[in-house]
Amino acid sequence: MALDTSETLFSVLTAINTCGYDQELGASHPLRSQIRSEVAKSIQSTPEAKEATRAMCQFYDEHRQPDASRTLAQYVSFALYLNGPPAPFALKAKILPLLQKFYDSVGLHSIWQPHQEAYSALTSGYHEPVAKMLFDTEIYLKIASSQYLGQGFTVYLDPMGAPGQINARNYGSNYFVVISPGSGSSLKMDQIRHTYLHYLLDPLALKYPTTMKRLTPLLDSVKTAPIDESFKTDVTLLLTECFIRAIEARTTGGNKAPEAEREQAVEGSLQQGFILTRYFYDALIKFEKDPAGLRNAYGDIVSNIDVGKEEKRAAQVQFANQADPELLHLSRPMEGKLLVTAEQRLSAGDVNNAQKLAQEALDEKSEDPGRALFILAQVATMNRDMQGARNYFQRALEVAREPKVVAWSHIYLGRIFDLQENREAAVDQYRAALNAGRVAA
Repeated sequence: MALDTSETLFSVLTAINTCGYDQELGASHPLRSQIRSEVAKSIQSTPEAKEATRAMCQFYDEHRQPDASRTLAQYVSFALYLNGPPAPFALKAKILPLLQKFYDSVGLHSIWQPHQEAYSALTSGYHEPVAKMLFDTEIYLKIASSQYLGQGFTVYLDPMGAPGQINARNYGSNYFVVISPGSGSSLKMDQIRHTYLHYLLDPLALKYPTTMKRLTPLLDSVKTAPIDESFKTDVTLLLTECFIRAIEARTTGGNKAPEAEREQAVEGSLQQGFILTRYFYDALIKFEKDPAGLRNAYGDIVSNIDVGKEEKRAAQVQFANQADPELLHLSRPMEGKLLVTAEQRLSAGDVNNAQKLAQEALDEKSEDPGRALFILAQVATMNRDMQGARNYFQRALEVAREPKVVAWSHIYLGRIFDLQENREAAVDQYRAALNAGRVAA
């Protein structure tokens, strides 16, 4: 887990602040007003800055959403998808040249640099409570996040957004939460934990494709529920959300929470359409008494779901008129979902479709080629094609920008060289992986 700041996020959110994004300005951290003032002063310094701002803000106005929180959400998605300044923003979108020119002419990097210490102080102040919450979650589930190699969970803090908003995203195996601390306000730990639970549980669900297929008839029971359409078409998403809500009901407030309050949370979830929440809530009571961790217990818990029984239970639920908005956005915002789906299929053991999707993304040049080649290398490894795997990992290293892809490509190459009894080459790869890991951290 990382609690971090991002110049990319700062640049995008500062740009929309310049163009009229004022949501919850009065409740924001003082840094927001200070930076807005510095940017405004810089804009007035040159005709180039004024023109870049005019063009940037015209784009902002044309794409402004009726709801300011939706405006923020789309730009958070955009920022998380970028590689980051001062290198060229690496994504094909109309906003990119406008943002790049705004960044350069206004001198955002020069404005960012003196505030880095203040940003770091923000993360330091919140590190202990966030770390404790994540630790408590792992203790309850009897599961260690250190077992989730190749995945990432990052909480970004940036005061340039509205303090009442929180945005969470899942891109492949990486999970992000973006929060804007307000003036003297605490972080929304329950929403950070919700995303962290997705980070822990999403990969487990993908390991049981046969079980998920058996549970698919349950989707008929939620057709009229007010939940998001994604939950009505993908039983894996529905099941995981129900499991998470059951965990939240069991743990919110700790041992001091009244049972009536927990029951109310379960009933609220059922009425929204999360029909397996009761099942998982009862299963967790037994799980809490068992020394086995969730990774070991998960298979039995989901396999023991009685479809007929849960269909009858769901038939007795009177659904509410609306549901809570789902915090976590699961898809890539700008480009396709080919690599996201490929990674999911690979995790589920569907090697053939994972290979097809990764190759399609590579051929179309529509997504990150480094990640596509990394997936193809993993496929070759699973097919015991060591020479093919070696070629793909080496090609991935030539184009990959994501530190984790670089690090794991070196690790896999090291293992291949070890199998080929080339210890010297293997050690070189492991050393390179360590260096890449430091960059990733």
